[in-house]
Amino acid sequence: MKSLIILLCCLFTITLFSQENQAYDIYKKFHADSIKSWTKEEFAIVQGAHPGFYRYTSKERFDAIVDSTLQTVTDSLTTIEYYRKIKPLYAQIGCLHTSVNLPEVYLTAIEKTPTLLPLEVFIDSERKVFITKNHSANKSVPIKGELLSINKTPINEIISKLVRAIPSDGYNQTEKILALNLQFSFWYQSMIDITERFEVEIDHNGQHKNYTLEGILPDAFTSKSDIAPDDQEQLSFEIKDGIGFLKVQDFSKSVIKKNGQNFKKFIREAFKTLDKEQVGHLVIDLRYNTGGTDGNAATLASYFFDEEFRYWDRIEVTEGIAKQVRKGLGKVFFSKPKPQQKDSLYLWKGALLTNEFNYYKPQKPAKYNFSGETYLLTNGFCMSSAADFIAILSDNGKAKVIGEESGGGYQGNTSGMMPNGTLSAGFIITIPIQKYVNAVDPAKNVGRGTIPDYPINLTVDDWISKRDVAKEFTMDLIKSKK
Repeated sequence: MKSLIILLCCLFTITLFSQENQAYDIYKKFHADSIKSWTKEEFAIVQGAHPGFYRYTSKERFDAIVDSTLQTVTDSLTTIEYYRKIKPLYAQIGCLHTSVNLPEVYLTAIEKTPTLLPLEVFIDSERKVFITKNHSANKSVPIKGELLSINKTPINEIISKLVRAIPSDGYNQTEKILALNLQFSFWYQSMIDITERFEVEIDHNGQHKNYTLEGILPDAFTSKSDIAPDDQEQLSFEIKDGIGFLKVQDFSKSVIKKNGQNFKKFIREAFKTLDKEQVGHLVIDLRYNTGGTDGNAATLASYFFDEEFRYWDRIEVTEGIAKQVRKGLGKVFFSKPKPQQKDSLYLWKGALLTNEFNYYKPQKPAKYNFSGETYLLTNGFCMSSAADFIAILSDNGKAKVIGEESGGGYQGNTSGMMPNGTLSAGFIITIPIQKYVNAVDPAKNVGRGTIPDYPINLTVDDWISKRDVAKEFTMDLIKSKK
């Protein structure tokens, strides 16, 4: 199936201004007039392929933001200077799956330089920034000290600038903050400054002190893969003290298979066991599940319904993509998209050779459906199909959500087939071409993820000690109901 999807993506080529066959000069400057014309032309092309381009930001507002940004381009810009202008513009689309990144040769070059801030941080619910790890040679930097400024710039200004550059679905913030908690130094390097020396101001126990730190290479840092590795079993299940615990680290069919598991078989056996042992409470841990195969998420959802239910309401594509489907090789693989009466978008009708896009049709309940109390543990890295699953269960009253607002949109996302292109300055862009609309209340959580029934805010002590506050809260909640 994966090879089929790759083949299909090749059918929908997005024509952009490519320099793929040219040697890339990382020190090259781009003329201001070129930057302005490229940016407007390329956004017009992306808008023609991206069905969710104006899902959260109107055309009028988006055009105004682009124009005001380009007015600040008064001279030639280097690659990194230009990148720092357009990265927040693409984030303004409000789409997790739309990305623009620096050229690989540029990333490779800066990875070899000691230009990363040698600190890891935690940003709490009040946007205070605390030191959690110190990778510098200066061991006097206080862990849990509050970071106040970097190179004379107040930390609140830095966080605001970084948050504006990180893509998320709609107006979601939990995914952005979690991304910074995991990779603050990398975001600082790409969006703020590339330097080998940092002067940081830290408040520790009411005393302010400045520290001069030397930059380091990337090897020392924590990443999402350290917390949620993809080279081990992605599914686990147990019943303990009469409570079921299901961990779904990833919905990706290929990742699950790579680690020797079969999603549908595993889930079926788990729910068969829950039914057999008449378990009344089920905790599903979805934290750091960034999505994957939609069919797996829809399958899991089917175990919480005892009658036919809706998963997606519809899938939409732009007129330009619809026309590509209706000609050439596209006709071999896809049904003809149907025009809508609004929004100039077309209803996607799925594929002829696979049911991968068919979850907008009524879904059948699973045999061993669970009717007990269900609790979903969530955080800002619950994205894409994981966020869809959470939204469907929450909207239908099938589960209580505990933790953080999910990172993916409650109303759905734009993803599916995601062809890549190369922009004029060499930046790599990914453009999703299918807009998924979840079968949920259209007026609820617009521009947000699923809002938890029981929000959990971590402290810096919780983060450093890796205390599982959400699970502790859930266990107390279950005990109160027994």
